[in-house]
Amino acid sequence: MKVYKTDQVRNITIIGNAGSGKTTLAEAMLFEGGVINRRGEVTAKNTVSDFTQIEQDYGNSVYPTLLYTEYNGKKINIIDAPGMDDLCGGVVSSLYVTELVLLTIHASNGVEAGTESAARHVDAAGIPMVLVFNQLDHDNSNFESALEQCRNSFGNKVTVVQYPFDSGPGFSSVIDVLKMKMYKYGKDGGKPEVLEIPASEKDKAEELHNQLIEMAAENEESLMEQYFEQGTLSEDDMRRGIKLGMLARSVIPVFCTGAKKNIGVGRLLEFLCNIAPAPDEKKMIPVVSGQPVTMDVSGKPCLFVFRTSVEPHVGEITYFKVMSGKITEGLDLINTTTGNKERLSQIFVSAGKNREKVEELVAGDIGCTVKLKDTKYNQTLATKDGDTKFQPVKFPLPRITVAMKAKNESDDEKVGEVLNKMRFEDPTFVIEYSKELKQLLVQGQGEYHLNVLKWYFDHIYKIEVDTFAPKIPYRETITKSAQADYRHKKQSGGAGQFGEVHLVIEPFEEGSLPKTMFKFGDKEQKMSVRDIQEHTLPWGGKLIYCNCIVGGSIDTRFMPAILKGIMEKMEEGPLTGSYARDIRVYVYDGKMHPVDSNEISFRLAGRNAFSKAFKNAGAKILEPIYNLNVWVPSDRMGDAMGDLQGRRAMIMGMGSEKGLEKITAKVPLKEMYKYSTSLSSITGGRGLFTIEFSEYEKVPADVQDELLKAYAEEADDD
Repeated sequence: MKVYKTDQVRNITIIGNAGSGKTTLAEAMLFEGGVINRRGEVTAKNTVSDFTQIEQDYGNSVYPTLLYTEYNGKKINIIDAPGMDDLCGGVVSSLYVTELVLLTIHASNGVEAGTESAARHVDAAGIPMVLVFNQLDHDNSNFESALEQCRNSFGNKVTVVQYPFDSGPGFSSVIDVLKMKMYKYGKDGGKPEVLEIPASEKDKAEELHNQLIEMAAENEESLMEQYFEQGTLSEDDMRRGIKLGMLARSVIPVFCTGAKKNIGVGRLLEFLCNIAPAPDEKKMIPVVSGQPVTMDVSGKPCLFVFRTSVEPHVGEITYFKVMSGKITEGLDLINTTTGNKERLSQIFVSAGKNREKVEELVAGDIGCTVKLKDTKYNQTLATKDGDTKFQPVKFPLPRITVAMKAKNESDDEKVGEVLNKMRFEDPTFVIEYSKELKQLLVQGQGEYHLNVLKWYFDHIYKIEVDTFAPKIPYRETITKSAQADYRHKKQSGGAGQFGEVHLVIEPFEEGSLPKTMFKFGDKEQKMSVRDIQEHTLPWGGKLIYCNCIVGGSIDTRFMPAILKGIMEKMEEGPLTGSYARDIRVYVYDGKMHPVDSNEISFRLAGRNAFSKAFKNAGAKILEPIYNLNVWVPSDRMGDAMGDLQGRRAMIMGMGSEKGLEKITAKVPLKEMYKYSTSLSSITGGRGLFTIEFSEYEKVPADVQDELLKAYAEEADDD
């Protein structure tokens, strides 16, 4: 393969609803460019893009696949991204390194749930977009209806460059209002016959041509002046205006294809070569440390890793974009995150699992390498004297959490290894072992996303795992003061154990001062606070430990042991074993034995006295409350509200945003298990939500009773 210069490279991502024909379109683009000599089909499981076993089993893309084609002296790097919103991590990382999006629209379905979610990712990335109306040969194809839906979703910047002459099962012709020609294709597509526009379509084509000229002219003052003077623009001037509009995201061109029959694909490639932005025409990825770089072939070699994967018989594959200079075989670079040296022993251009070795890639190009020692996604490789680190891809926050456990305990370690491998390939998986809950937690984008994980356990690693609702990280606290004492005494020959502790506990509120007097029944207890220790707890809240011992009833050397015993019980709360928080403890009296008193005796006495007092102090369970933002279509608002009310949600506000109705609420985490599935069902996949921790609040009395009963039953079972 020849070495392409930066201005000869085009980087695009193909996105759209699952089933809209992304992979088929990519296949046709590779065929048109001569990279493959036979077009595969998704149903036949022989496409270049969906080559992994899971993609062939599922019948759709699971991972973003890097491809390339060559056309009219240009190299077009193509990333075929997944269509399911649960797999959006691949979309986000792909958009980060490309300059243009092809958003495929199923001509019979129009704007679908996946279309909307894909477009939102494009908006967040801020890059130009082309709408490709695909499957125009479908029985129910309706271009005008689909176009109207797109204009309702994306506004009047949707601009027709092509429209079908004969959509439906006999689709073979496209009218191009930029070229003002009709392209007629044979039954196998390919190279079209270029004809004059039929008389019956002249008026419509002229009207759309003039609209296109106006849209192009609006993007540059000189073009507008020329348009006013001449009443038209040349084809080259129209191209310039369209490109400027695309870069400003004020123009979204519409193209028509029947990718399965290779209709319209060559003309689309021609447009991409002529008008799609080159890599140096897009704003550079921001630098978070080190020297900024420009996308210049004469600069110091520097690349950004946007994806890593593992393939059988190959090992780790690292996908990167060259950000500056030239990348050559055998080049040594430094990982600016780890400081380790990496050698690019081989570099490749990729067409799915087929990789062609090349000697050089220049700034703006995308390629891959193998067998790097310790470089992962979101890392930068630069020369020894370059310390540049690019801003990492910001992946979406998880929307579903499950607990996972191997059915066979001997497989527990293997499960952890598999999960780490999966997160290596898909960073939207978040894996955590919760010491508090004693559970392995797996977070993802939705049930489909987690099903992908389960598929790997079942089919590749042959490990049986169970997934279930995770425990809730409750907290325990108190609502009033209480007094208790406890004597620990043990005599079993030789030195015994003896320690007695008297203490008072009360709720702690930030800014409150220790008390000097408590009254329990008719008895008053005076406190002489000698020392105060404030402990900020790792799980939130505080423990305030007050030494009120007078007269030496407990030796000072035993006070840390009492604190240790109290802290042990704070870590395993007396009610349900959850962490306790926001408590002030006064240790005011006790007894010692001159021989048998030791640290363990006072640790146990402190622990048990604290537990005893806790249960008499109006103990309450606190539950985590989350801020929830939900976006739903207006006709599903009532159903969504009803569902939230059934989840004990407190509605905080409502409004409109992103063309959807927005609900703001506070909701207990306990009620959010599989909410993503429920919302998708209610809204036909069009609903969105974000969730973020807010605070802890007391659970209702009936919920507390249920939790105490469940904990007691669990303790009995143990």
